Order: sequence, then C-alpha cells, then structure tokens
Amino acid sequence: MSWFRLQGRFVDNLSKIYILYTGGFLVFVALMAALEQAGLGADTIGILFVAFTIVIYALIGWLSRTMQVDAYYVAGREVPPVFNGMATAADWMSGASFVAMAGGVYMAGHPYLAFVVGWTGGYVLVAVLMAPYLRKFGCYTVPDFIGTRYGGNTSRLLAVLVLVIASFTYVTAQIDATGTIASRVLQIPYAVGVWFGLLGILLCSMLGGMRAVTWTQVAQYIVLIIAYLVPVFWMSIKQDFGWFPQFVYGDAVARIQELEPLLGVGTLKPAQPVPGMSALTTLHATPGDSTMAAWKFVTLVACMMLGTASLPHILMRYFTTPSVRAARSSVAWSLFFITLLYFTAPALATLTKLQVLDPNLATSIIGKSIADVNALEWIQKWAAVGMLRVTDANGDGILQINEFFMRADIVVLATPEIAGLPYVVSGLVAAGGMAAAMSTADGLLLAIANALSHDLYYKIIDPKAETRKRLLVARILLFGIGAAGALVASLQLTGILGAVAWAFCFAMSGLFFPLVLGVWWKRANRPGAIAGMAVGLGVGSWYLYMVKFAGMTPWIGLDDLRFGIVGASASLVAMVVVTLMTEAPDAETQAMVDEVRIPSGQTILGSTH
Repeated sequence: MSWFRLQGRFVDNLSKIYILYTGGFLVFVALMAALEQAGLGADTIGILFVAFTIVIYALIGWLSRTMQVDAYYVAGREVPPVFNGMATAADWMSGASFVAMAGGVYMAGHPYLAFVVGWTGGYVLVAVLMAPYLRKFGCYTVPDFIGTRYGGNTSRLLAVLVLVIASFTYVTAQIDATGTIASRVLQIPYAVGVWFGLLGILLCSMLGGMRAVTWTQVAQYIVLIIAYLVPVFWMSIKQDFGWFPQFVYGDAVARIQELEPLLGVGTLKPAQPVPGMSALTTLHATPGDSTMAAWKFVTLVACMMLGTASLPHILMRYFTTPSVRAARSSVAWSLFFITLLYFTAPALATLTKLQVLDPNLATSIIGKSIADVNALEWIQKWAAVGMLRVTDANGDGILQINEFFMRADIVVLATPEIAGLPYVVSGLVAAGGMAAAMSTADGLLLAIANALSHDLYYKIIDPKAETRKRLLVARILLFGIGAAGALVASLQLTGILGAVAWAFCFAMSGLFFPLVLGVWWKRANRPGAIAGMAVGLGVGSWYLYMVKFAGMTPWIGLDDLRFGIVGASASLVAMVVVTLMTEAPDAETQAMVDEVRIPSGQTILGSTH
C-alpha cells in the first residue's frame, strides 16, 4: 500500500496521482457499461458521464485555489515538461479539434486535412521561434512580453486588444461546442446548453487561475484521448480493418470511393439546402481546378501554422515550466500528445462515413426507407435538438444522399450511435468532447482575464494594486468575459471550425511578426511594433468584413477563413518599413534581446514583475 502514499510536494507525486485518476475513470466507465447491461437508460448514462467528469474538474479547480500571483498567472513555474505537454494538448484540443475537425473531413474530405497539417506544423514554429525564448524572458502574458520588449503603454494596449479579439472569437467556438454536447446529452435547448457549459468552465478556473487550469487540463486530456480513440478502434475491429485503423483506413477510403458514384455523392445537389447543415460530398480530392484547390490548401495550412504560433493561450503554457530547457522539452511532449488525436481524426471520419454509406453494414441509412431512417433513435434525438434533418425532396420515400443533412459539428459525438456501439461509448465521447471544449475555454478565458488584469489594470491603471485586489479583478473579468462569450455563442454566427479559423487569423494578423521579430530582430523598435499590430489587425479585420459581409470577391482565393494571410502580410510590411524609418532601440534593449536568445542563464524579468 506504500505506493498509494503521497509524500513531498504535489508536483513530486503527479505520476501517482494521475495514474490513480486514470484507473478511477476506467472503473467508472466499466460501472456505466455494467449499468447499461442491467437496463439503465441511455439518457441517464450520458448525464452521469458529463456530470461525473465536470464534478471532478471542479474539485481539482477548488483544491488548486490560490492567492499567490505566481501560482495564479503561471502555476508557480513548476509544471514538469510531460505534464505541461498534456495540459497544452488539452488546451489545444479544442471543440474544433475534438468535435468539428473530423466532421469537416467527413462532410467535405481532403480540403479539411489542412487544419490537421497546419495545427500540427504550427508547433514546429512554436518550438523553433517562440516558446523557449518567451520562457527565458520570464513574462506572465504575451502582452507582457510585447510591452516590456518594445516599451510603452501603447504597444502593450495593442497587444491586449489583439489578444482579446482573437481569444474571444476562439472562446465562443468552445462554448458553442459545450452547448452542442449539453443540448444532446441533457436534452435541453442549445441556447441553454451554452450557459450550462460556461458554468462548468468557470468552476475549473476562477479560484486557482493557471494552477487550477493546468492540473484540470491534464485530467481532461486523459478523458478526451480515451474518448476519442475507443470508438475508432471499436469500429475498425467491427469492420474488419484491424487493431490499428490509423495505418489501414486506406482500404476504407477505397471502399467509399467505390460507393460515392453509385450513391450520387458530389453529383446530386440538395434540392432545398438546410441552413447551418451540410449534405455529404466527396471524401477525396476532386480533379477539377486543382491549382486553386492546392493554393487554398496551402494558404489554410499557413494560416493555421502562423495562428498556432501566435495564440496567447498556447504560448502562456510555456511560461509555466521550471526552465528554458523544460519549455523546449514541453513543446515536444505537446506535439506527441496532440499527434495521438490528429493521426486518428481522418480514420474516424472515414470509418464513420462508411458506416452511413455501405449497404453491407447494418448501420447504413442511404437508400433505406425514410420511415425506417426516421424511426432510428439517434436520428430522432439529434433531430430533436436541431442538429440533423431528413427530407424527402423527390417524394419517393427512399433516402437519397442529397436528402440527409446534419451539422458537421456533431459527427464525432454521433459516431458511436451511427456505428451501433453501446451507449456507454456515446457517454464517454460526450464527456471527452466536453473535456476538450472546457479545457480550451479555460485557457482562453484565463488568457483574456490575465491580460486585462495584469497588463491593463495592474501595469497601466493601478500599478500599486495589492495582490488580493489584482486577483479579484482577474476573477471578475473571467466571469464577465465568459458570460459575454456564451451570449455570442448562442447566436451561432458561424460554425465551430469557422470561428476557430477567424481566431487564428486575428492572432497572426496582429501578433505573429511583432512576436517573432521581437525575439529575432533586435533592430525592431516600438513604432514598428505598434505599426505592425495596428495595421495587421486593421487590414485583416477590414478584409474579413468585406469578404464575409460586404460581398467583395476574395483576392486569389483568400476567403474569410484565410484573411490572416492579408493581415499578416500587411503587418510585416508596416513593421519593417516603420522600424527602418525610425530610431533603433537603445543599447540596453538590444542587449536584452541578445540575452533572450541564449538558452541558459537567468530569466530576464524577475518573478515579482
């Protein structure tokens, strides 16, 4: 029994604590499976899964409460690389990654793999260009680095503005995901579900800040990765593709390519398109207009990569490690834990699509009687919450490919039901999706609240504010921003992936080049950084408005998901030109930049800044 005895500091016992936590969670899953066999209702199982996990997260948040500035803002800078990698992966595995990405591949195929490539590749930029050097700098927030590196309140304020716009756009997508999950599991309206999701998010982060969010995110990663992998392996074995679907789902793709022309996928257009929902299109790339398709793929990858390296809530995670070396190691672990999910997403989309299309599988619905399809429990329940619709446009009573519509955001959540798996797997996936959305929302809300409380309130408005007052302001801001995010999410202005792409484009438009050049070009100065942030954000926002809302034809295929290319280009030009036209930074600042790039030694800023 001595193995179960915890000795020393909390961080010295992390392995034991999370092994016990994982074992306890697996026991809970087994208990739910046994209760399902004993006759417990599906709705009750779903509620218990979500409630159990949220209670655990809230408990971790409560136990991690703190009134110490270092603990609240950067988790005391004592998070080991492996666990910071897990926390970062959870922070990163948003509703877009868990809930919506595979849905995009399921609905439209190859073009959506740009998200996988871009998000994964973005961590290479983080490792090479950003994380170790920002950790060496010793800041609390991204605007803290901008404000100290370039000097002056204007640069700090502009960095806060970009952070708030990008992070708020992103957080609405996460609250959207929690609303989608809560509406299905709890059988409540979506508009109510977003507020339920917000409550769980705030319980995790309000009292303990970054310390609470870090240990909660490690727990959430364990839940979400188990929840994502289980149905994929189960479907692969069930469809005779073997134990490792990530390596063999090419056979499933070939089978889908055989079925698509027979079913009219990509040729039968919806007679009456349903707003907010999609009909199936081809899983593979189409030969027409290949040059433009390749350009769109590459530019979306670029937006996701540069956006990843600009996201404040991700960069903040590397402020929590004990050293510069640990920050670099932490990026590698982050990429490993993220790859576990991203490598699986295309397989999940492919196997789920085959479940719907292949007439040799009992779960297929295309070509079946519409009355029989409407009688399916999963069809009824997702339709009841407005996520799915079956029509009979030609009146023949048989479901055609262009008569079945659903939101791409529900594909992963509905996969266990589509595949006819036990409902305990559906409850597990719902808990995983909720964990993914909550973990990212926690990080985003904390990034916004910390920037406003530390960089705006403490650094500019009230530099003499005592610790208790600073943290009280941070918590009030956390609550207010979360409520605003839930309100905007309830309007459903765009899908989850669309909102995420906008957030990445806002971040790269305003922050990418001021951050990168702040580390790698010591000649970069305050006027240049101000011009880069203001022009990048301004031009990017203008282009988004013109393309999305004013009817302007996109330049060379750069639509509203890719406006970051325009914004970041303008930012780079403005920053370089203005920097070269104005006076170089003083010798002290240039020496500081040289010191930042040395991967050893003391941090630039003291721990009490």
